[in-house]
Parts: sequence; structure tokens; C-alpha cells
Amino acid sequence: MVNKPKITISTSPFLHDQATTPKIMWELAYTLVPILLAAAYYFGLSALLVSAACIAGCLVTEYYLGKKGPLGNPLRDGSALVTGLLLALTLPPGFPLWMAFVGGVVAIGMGKVIWGGLGQNVFNPALVGRAFLQAAFPTAITTWEPPDGRYLGLRGTNLAMPFYQGKPVDALSAATPLSEMKFSHEPTALADLLLGNISGSLGETCGLLLLLACLYLIARRIINWRIPAGVLATVAVFSGIAYLLAPDHYPSPGFMLLAGGLLLGTVYMATDPVSSPLAPKGVWIYSIGIGLLVVLIRLWGGLPEGVMYAILLMNAATPLINRFVRPRVYGY
Repeated sequence: MVNKPKITISTSPFLHDQATTPKIMWELAYTLVPILLAAAYYFGLSALLVSAACIAGCLVTEYYLGKKGPLGNPLRDGSALVTGLLLALTLPPGFPLWMAFVGGVVAIGMGKVIWGGLGQNVFNPALVGRAFLQAAFPTAITTWEPPDGRYLGLRGTNLAMPFYQGKPVDALSAATPLSEMKFSHEPTALADLLLGNISGSLGETCGLLLLLACLYLIARRIINWRIPAGVLATVAVFSGIAYLLAPDHYPSPGFMLLAGGLLLGTVYMATDPVSSPLAPKGVWIYSIGIGLLVVLIRLWGGLPEGVMYAILLMNAATPLINRFVRPRVYGY
């Protein structure tokens, strides 16, 4: 009879989780599909073409420049696909396709590859691509169109030739709810913000789907619940204080939560496990910082939106936060 050993000696890690990076990335991608379909419902074929161009830019760059991981092909972990989808959801439906492709190349090249690849990036790659497009093509990225029931017609300057801005295929444009509120003090109905019947980026229109995706990802423990809780609570509290002081000048907390890219950025970008802090105390500092910066930029800054800059700035602060909240080693 063979006696079973009572003690097993092995190297760390001692606890194994069934979740892997590819599984998490592909599940994130699946949750983005309903949001993309909603964008296609509101903005038609242009939404799908802009998304395809962003994804193509990310996949091509990842394939040629990305490191081969345990799975061999760097595309098999799904991270480049998620980056392309997220970048597309931050763009307007009439955005030129060649610019969207360039944004995908920059997102992977400058947001991920130069830092060492998957798990090494300091900033969220999709937001790096978006920040580049904001700086390089400010007019195209701030030209919005309202949902109008056209499913097959192209919008804006989708088919502009490379290195050209192109001429709009239609003349209909509309300000986003944040722009109307900031410059005209005209709020948008919360029902429209919740359902997505507004102009804006592809993925920031339907707040209801983003909230459902947030709950699902928290339940699946794919994202840290403290980040959306900290960001949204901070925005609600501080915008609520401003609203109570001057309700005719500042938007209500409900408007601040549902308008713009706050939900999209909070659920899918601020929660990036690579560029967010590790310890719970650091996560709270990080999320409250994002919320404060969003309120500051939206209410008193020069731009109507501030989610992208808020997340990127707190991404930059993450190494300092990790050092500040580093737990003491036992015995010291």
C-alpha cells in the first residue's frame, strides 16, 4: 500500500484560477456585440464600417508587431479585437475609414507594443488611439450626426481618400447632448440618453446596454466593481452639489451619468486591469480621481467631454498610487 504524502511542496502560484487572459478578452468582446448592434441600429452601415476599419488597424499591427504568446499567434488572445472595438465605439459614425484604420494602428503600436505587449502597457491602448485621432483630426472626430433611420446610406466622410478629409455625403449634423448643455444650457431628456436616441460616438449613445454590461461583468468578476462604483458615485455627488447650487447653469447628476462616454469609459476602459491600481485602497483613489477630473473638465473646462483625459491622467498616476498604497511587509 502506497502512503499518500501529507505535504506537497511546489513553487508559486499556489492558487489557480480557471480564468485566463484569452477567456476574459473574448468574454469582453461578446459583451460589446450588443452595443455595436445598437450603434448599427441607430447609425446604420457606417457604424459597422468604422468598427471594421478600427479592428483591421489593430489586428494588422498586432499580427506584425505583437509578441507571440503561449498561444503562438498574438491575435488568438483577443486583446487586439477588444481594443479595435473599443476604439471604434469612441468615434462618430461619419468618421473617415482611413483615419479609423490609422487610429487602430496607433492604439496597438503606441498604446501596447512599445511598452512590451499585453500586460505591460501604462495607458489604455484604445484611449491612446483615440487621443491621437483627437489631436490629429479634431474636426472629423467632433462632427456628429443624429440617428435618422438610414441603415444602408453612408454618413459624413466615411469614404474620404487617405490623407484627405473628404466632403460630407450629407449636410445633416447635430451637437451631442454634452455640447448642447455646455454651450446652450439645453439638457437632453434622460429617456433619450438611456435608450440612445441621440447623436454621439457609436458606443456612448445607449446607456441602458452599458449599465447591463457593467452588471454582467461585475457578476462574472471580470471587472473590479470598485472602479465603476467609485467613478459614478463621485460624478453623481460632485455634479449634484453643483446642480443644487445653480440648477439653471449646471446639468443634473442623472444627465452627467448618462451623457457622453462616461459609462463606456468607466465600464470598459477605466477597469483595464493592467493600467489600474492593484490594492483596493489604490482603486478607490484611482476611481475617485477619474470622477473628479470628469466633473472638473465637463463643468469648468474648455471641452464638453473629459472622460478620455480623466482616465489617461489617472492611468499615468497608477504607478504612484501603487507605490503609495503598497502594503507593509510582515515584520517590518
